[in-house]
Amino acid sequence: MGTSEVVVPEPVLRELEAHGPDDPTVRAIRDMDWISLVTGPKIAPGIAAWDLGAGESAVLSLAKSEPGAWAVIDDGEARRCARSLSIPDIGTLGLVLLAKRVGRTPLARPVVERLRASGMYLSDVVINQALERMGE
Repeated sequence: MGTSEVVVPEPVLRELEAHGPDDPTVRAIRDMDWISLVTGPKIAPGIAAWDLGAGESAVLSLAKSEPGAWAVIDDGEARRCARSLSIPDIGTLGLVLLAKRVGRTPLARPVVERLRASGMYLSDVVINQALERMGE
């Protein structure tokens, strides 16, 4: 994987497809040429022991197998698993803030608002604290 390549394991896509074919994340995975879909990796035993969902387990196993890769996960238990196994992780909100910090988006708030409008749960308190730290 390249340093800025986005790779999505198939189990993640299958979970997202439950939201329907018009789900914006499903469309992005299918339509964006900078997102690669890969078959699910073999689940590492240390990750399987956590009994996480198929998508979270696949993301963590893929990140564990690729030096320098980060797992993008929002599930609290999956994030605890990542940290216990020293797998670098970041949540969706953190990814949006990082995109602003490195100049990929001029403002984080509109991106966060689109995420919420598409069904992602983010509390007002968490959003406001994060955006305040970013000067928004």
